[in-house]
Amino acid sequence: MPNLPFQAPLSEIASHIQPFRVMKILGEAKALQSQGRDIIHMEIGEPDFPSLECVHQAAFEAAQLGLTHYTPSLGLPALRQKLSQFYQTFYQANVSAEQIMLTPGSSSALQLVLTAIVNPGDNVLLTDPTYPCNRQFVNLLYGQLVNVPSDADSNYQLNLALLKQHWQPDIKVVLVASPANPTGTVIEQAELMSMARFLAERNAFLIVDEIYQGLVYDRPAESILANHPRPDNIIVINSFSKFFGMTGWRLGWCVAPKILMPILDRLAQNLFLAAPTPAQYGAMAVLEPNALAQLELRRAVFAERRDVLFNSMQAAGFKLKVMPQGAFYLYWDVSEWTQDSEQFCQDLLNKTGVAITPGTDFGEQEGHHYVRLAYTTDSEQLIEAVNRIADFIKTIKD
Repeated sequence: MPNLPFQAPLSEIASHIQPFRVMKILGEAKALQSQGRDIIHMEIGEPDFPSLECVHQAAFEAAQLGLTHYTPSLGLPALRQKLSQFYQTFYQANVSAEQIMLTPGSSSALQLVLTAIVNPGDNVLLTDPTYPCNRQFVNLLYGQLVNVPSDADSNYQLNLALLKQHWQPDIKVVLVASPANPTGTVIEQAELMSMARFLAERNAFLIVDEIYQGLVYDRPAESILANHPRPDNIIVINSFSKFFGMTGWRLGWCVAPKILMPILDRLAQNLFLAAPTPAQYGAMAVLEPNALAQLELRRAVFAERRDVLFNSMQAAGFKLKVMPQGAFYLYWDVSEWTQDSEQFCQDLLNKTGVAITPGTDFGEQEGHHYVRLAYTTDSEQLIEAVNRIADFIKTIKD
């Protein structure tokens, strides 16, 4: 009897989830690199520094002591307490350990929070451009996206005026990021609090993605949690990946109102049990003063790289609309040379070996006009990348 093709229907909602284009570019760049091509990686949002030695040592010691079992779903109590102390010393913010939950990466934190809040059909307001996975999480929950276009005039960020302009009575959640991916821009604290109060009056939540908050330049690091008094509708998402340099350890956290903690706990118990135990012991070490001092030195390196990339781009004659205030990204309008940022990035990679990310990953409105450059490689490489890009642009003009 011949084998019949298996044709069971797949999830309709899953079939509509868009790919994360940066991972496609990364794969192609690494394939070229394996063939001997000289590739400059400016596509992936990952610090090029390894995680600190104290992280490795703490995780190793925990493993030697047999501390490799599940932790409570909310995370190691000692780490939650240490994060509470970190907020006090680093941000002068009073955050109870009872409001902190450890998760397998910040994406899991956002997924849990949205699952706890969003019902099918609920509206979730996001800016365009934004981190692409945010949209996909909303889609998976059958939420309805309210995309608010932003541009250089608003620093590519949501503000109270835009929020009021696009407000709909059935919006349940507003999600912002400061500093933002892909633009590196920041929302001022007064503006954040104005939006939080506006939403609280309308029984809507404000989720603030602060995963790049330690990586700010020419200004102190700030958290919305340092504002007092603050309404109870504020939820913060953070991560040990970016400022703390622990990308592969997959550890994030959220700070949520106490009313949400029981349901977040139940969801975590069912979805992933707990965050990785070795990573949590490593994070205990990265929050120590000596480790934070090392991370501050790395932050200064990123600030220098930002200046090198920005100034090199300007010197090459490229017009840049905003100076990044944080994270490690530069968002660049390439509409002078293309209406297809994906093809632009593909051609740039194949012809020059410079890997960058198309703006279509982040924006549906103008993404085809933009690209994102990550300054997660050394300054010498950044200068070389700009020279290659300039030569590539000349071939387009010719």
